[in-house]
Amino acid sequence: MPIAQRLLEKDGEFFPFALSLANSGDTRIVAAYEGSEHPPSIELLKMLYEGLGGQRTQLRGAAVASDVRIKDPDSDAIRVEVEHREGVAIAVLLPYTIQKKLVGKQVVYGNMRAAAAQRRIWPASAATS
Repeated sequence: MPIAQRLLEKDGEFFPFALSLANSGDTRIVAAYEGSEHPPSIELLKMLYEGLGGQRTQLRGAAVASDVRIKDPDSDAIRVEVEHREGVAIAVLLPYTIQKKLVGKQVVYGNMRAAAAQRRIWPASAATS
């Protein structure tokens, strides 16, 4: 979440990215590139999940962050899907608005919330992989 917040506060947006946690305990930031300057986020998310899924035997966990639009409240949000190989998958949403100031802008955050998420990296059929 802090990386997404820094990118949002600096640039006003961010492309999807991931953090992976290796079996060794090492963490890595993971990005996807599909060849264009303004790629569709859905394509980047697909690439991130496929890449992480292909490495699942070397990973303990992963988190995928994206900039999304939500309905309640009607705003933008940082969405982070966190998944662990032993079965836990949650989605965390942090709503935000960008307020223009006399000089610059300010990101104002709402209340964070979480819910169960779909297992994408370790689906039930691959849980023991």
